Amino acid sequence: MNSSVRSTGRLAWAAFRALLVLTLVTGVIYPLAVTGVAQAAFHDKANGSVVKDKGKEVGSSLIGQSWNLPGSDKPDPRFFQGRPSNSGYDPRATGSSQLGASDPTLVKKVRKARASVAAFNGVPVSVVPKDAVTGSSSAIDPHISPAYADIQTARIARENGLSAGAVRKLVDAHTDGRTAGFLGQPHVNVLELNAALRAAARN
Repeated sequence: MNSSVRSTGRLAWAAFRALLVLTLVTGVIYPLAVTGVAQAAFHDKANGSVVKDKGKEVGSSLIGQSWNLPGSDKPDPRFFQGRPSNSGYDPRATGSSQLGASDPTLVKKVRKARASVAAFNGVPVSVVPKDAVTGSSSAIDPHISPAYADIQTARIARENGLSAGAVRKLVDAHTDGRTAGFLGQPHVNVLELNAALRAAARN
């Protein structure tokens, strides 16, 4: 009986020591090591890819946001506009509209949006790209296509007192190519572009 108790006690003590060691390694040392490497090698990304304007945090380059006039649902003509959002750019309510490509509701919505985007930017309806009138599956896509940025250039230049050439240079500077050279499509980060636009307009 005593031998059995001692054996059980040794097993329990061994299990407890293993628990302490594994807790220390996987719950303390490993997280601290990973966090340290991330902060040292990928500081901006590890902290949410925050974008700053005049030292003030204005958002994350990973999350799209609204560029409407203050207190309004109308787009601000001074800034590049992002893709439509089914959730109002609320990161807590991501997701698409779930409407199929042939759904009459979606077709009507897209036609109306295309006419609105064309009028807002002073361009023909035929040149309005798809991403200007359709939302992403996440509803918070922070990127637009170079084509959508291009049709906004003239309006942006006019509203900010800049030359069209200067605005195009900003767009080119903030256009990223395909990932690894073959994945996805070229894209423009709207928040980063608008932050650069603000700086250019102030100078």
